[in-house]
Amino acid sequence: MALLARKCIGFITPRVYSVRNVYGTCRIGHRDVVGYGINGCANYKDDAHFPFPAIRFKENTKDICALREKEKGDWKMLCCEEKKALYRASFCQTFVEFKHPTGSWKFIVGWFFIISSFGFWMMMFFHYYVTEPLPISLSKESQKAQLRRMLEARVNPIDGLSSKWDYDNDRWKVYYQPATYNIVSSQHCCRINLSVALFLHPFVENGY
Repeated sequence: MALLARKCIGFITPRVYSVRNVYGTCRIGHRDVVGYGINGCANYKDDAHFPFPAIRFKENTKDICALREKEKGDWKMLCCEEKKALYRASFCQTFVEFKHPTGSWKFIVGWFFIISSFGFWMMMFFHYYVTEPLPISLSKESQKAQLRRMLEARVNPIDGLSSKWDYDNDRWKVYYQPATYNIVSSQHCCRINLSVALFLHPFVENGY
């Protein structure tokens, strides 16, 4: 019953053809369909993964048909030019030709630098004409004054910033080594955070 119902449905509903197949077969002209190709459609493409296109590259003409009849015989009777003409009738390019570098990377790299240059000049425009200048609190003098105020307020006197300052001699303690950012060795019990050392290093180098 299921098979009978399926046949009835097939008679009632019209058969729907794929638009891709109709489009491929009606626009190939007088070319011969010689294989499956890439996806079964009647199109031509030079591809190393699919070396046999579905159709020939050129349409059948009188000269090509005459050469096809001649190639059915002894190939010794064909000259080199006729063999090349037969090859070019079926294929557009050789493997060496379509696998040769095209130099398209130069086009991509060129556009990359062009777009990057636009981004650079846009950044410069925003830097000089749009964004406001940095606040005065980020200058060297303001940072030095802020550091002096933190020391005078004795911020983190146990193991923080103030514990590394010698208030009697008004300078950093002896075990502070600003060149290597190593405050003390691992044998000492007193250590300082690396971020504090990085913050204090420019002031120590300037003789603060």
